[in-house]
Amino acid sequence: MLNIKVVGGGCPNCDKLASMCEEVLEENNIVAEIEKVTDFNTFADLGVMMTPALIVNGEIKSSGKLPTKPILENWIKSADTKE
Repeated sequence: MLNIKVVGGGCPNCDKLASMCEEVLEENNIVAEIEKVTDFNTFADLGVMMTPALIVNGEIKSSGKLPTKPILENWIKSADTKE
């Protein structure tokens, strides 16, 4: 199962990123665990310096910006095929 981490302090962009992930998963019938990481002390441990950030299966895909939905969909689908 995919592990998706949305890293951020709970700003509107962080919430939007989590929502976009949920949409992509639902639209493509992909099963994944989405975890929202909001503890600022954990960000550096994950290698994240700017938020919002997206980590898929331990790999940082985006940091400091909101990806477009097609790009997000590509990242999630690619990670799902590696499972």
